[in-house]
Amino acid sequence: MKHILVPIGSSENAVSTLQYAIDFAAEFNADVFVFRAYNVQTKAGTIINVDSIIERETNLYLRTIVKSVDTKKVAVKLIAAKGSVIDSINAVHKELTIDLIVTGPKSNSIKEEVFLGNTSGSIVKQTEIPVLVVPHGFTFSPVKRVLTAFKSGIINKSKVLSPLKDIKDTFKADVNLLLVKTPSYTEEDLEINENLKSLENKLTVSENATTFQGVLEHFRSNNPDMLCVFRRKRGFFKKLWEKNTILKSEFYCTIPLLVLSGQE
Repeated sequence: MKHILVPIGSSENAVSTLQYAIDFAAEFNADVFVFRAYNVQTKAGTIINVDSIIERETNLYLRTIVKSVDTKKVAVKLIAAKGSVIDSINAVHKELTIDLIVTGPKSNSIKEEVFLGNTSGSIVKQTEIPVLVVPHGFTFSPVKRVLTAFKSGIINKSKVLSPLKDIKDTFKADVNLLLVKTPSYTEEDLEINENLKSLENKLTVSENATTFQGVLEHFRSNNPDMLCVFRRKRGFFKKLWEKNTILKSEFYCTIPLLVLSGQE
């Protein structure tokens, strides 16, 4: 894990999210790219160069955020990109190869009942880059236990598991697997990919209506420092394929949430 991208919005929690990302990156000797996208809408006849003004203001905002944290000798670089958040992230990924995105769950403008806001939800939904969603104000500490929940053991590309393997190796963390048999399961779903199985410290098989319900049932007994799920159309974040915003009534997580790339 060498390149970590941290999208910065207008949230007052941007500083705590960036501090967590830097503390996390320090464990991997990774570089942190602090990122903010901006759009420029100008009227006909505009003379001044609005583009350069907004880019300058965006960079100033990013520098202000970075000055508010302890960089711990981590290489922190700024990226101000013109365009939509998703298009800009994909362009940055194409150029730099981002290993992980670290983001907060929502901005201040979102209602209290929301867990994932529109921006963070769209990042989880519309990119294939692994995402670590960090609760607001969460302070970094070494990861000792990861609960990895899934309804299908099918994984077509071993690279999907790279962030989980890096976390296990770096922190010497236990990875507990939770296979949730939902009503729609197939026998093929019960065959756990060998690369995933190689990370296993403990396996639990549970029967629940949804993967989320399985997590709720086994969360306390596992007492994880991090929850890991897969981004799949029919998996844990199925509702993300309907909309970007996720309500707390649909899902809520009080620990860092690692979302790995799905295969569907």
